[in-house]
Amino acid sequence: MLSRVAENLYWMARYLERAENTARFINSTTQVLLDLPRGASFGWDVLLKVAGLDALYDKHYASANEADIMRFLILDERNPGSILASIHGARENTRTFREVLPMEIWERINALYLYIRDNAARATHGRSQRYEVLNGVIERRQSVIGLLMGSMSQDLAYQFLKLGRSLERADMSTRIVDVNSAVRLPEDAAAADTARERLWMNTLNALSAYQMYRQHVGVHVEGPAVFRYLLLDPHFPRSVAHCLGEIEGCLSVLVNYQMPLNIARHAWRRLEGMNLDDLSPASLHEQLDLIQADLGELHNAISRQYFSLHQQTQQQ
Repeated sequence: MLSRVAENLYWMARYLERAENTARFINSTTQVLLDLPRGASFGWDVLLKVAGLDALYDKHYASANEADIMRFLILDERNPGSILASIHGARENTRTFREVLPMEIWERINALYLYIRDNAARATHGRSQRYEVLNGVIERRQSVIGLLMGSMSQDLAYQFLKLGRSLERADMSTRIVDVNSAVRLPEDAAAADTARERLWMNTLNALSAYQMYRQHVGVHVEGPAVFRYLLLDPHFPRSVAHCLGEIEGCLSVLVNYQMPLNIARHAWRRLEGMNLDDLSPASLHEQLDLIQADLGELHNAISRQYFSLHQQTQQQ
């Protein structure tokens, strides 16, 4: 397979996953704000820091208020991680290699782009409209993935799609979990326990994990158990462990996989060695930062191994 096509497939999948998970990220944070008890606090600017976009935001906006942050995360194409920019990127990548994918994929991705283009502004005009529009993004993106999984041969092209999707999903799952580290809990112990339970329940709901958690872990929502489930459960498709397993499976099908595979296994070892009982805000944030750094290094290794020839040709 041409490295250019492989890179486009990889990034198409990443962009689509990023758009869906940014929508989940925003909806989860909105729900956190609605459920916070008296004495707890959370600022919208923290959302930017958790997403790693605070420096870029400061270049374009004077203050960190909800309306501007929503505009930045949903429709501002100066932010390459915004929902509109991500879906636009996926559309452009798909347009260049339509012959590699099932015929209907282009139509669905184009329809998703038209939907968010026409509704992105409405998503910044109130929380109820925002929730509706973002849920529309999530549902339409899931229909794209369902079609890919149900109608595409699991050849090399499919493996690069899975690589991009799994890497982006693992990273975004850690960021959604990381929202909890940014909430200042009330001083009252009982109120803090209630707030903690609501936060972790919102995290499960943001990742569509609540029902599976109840089935496979228990009915009581407890921080360490939720953290362990979302990071280490090998069967839940949005857990970091499951995503790393998917990545290893994809790499094993490709050639010259040793370098990225070594980094993936290093990420595994770090994940398995984490202290999942200490969920103080500082510890939680630090541990998730380390996982995100490993995932970033894994992306760099995949890019060097499989896309470098195309990138070098472009530079010449």
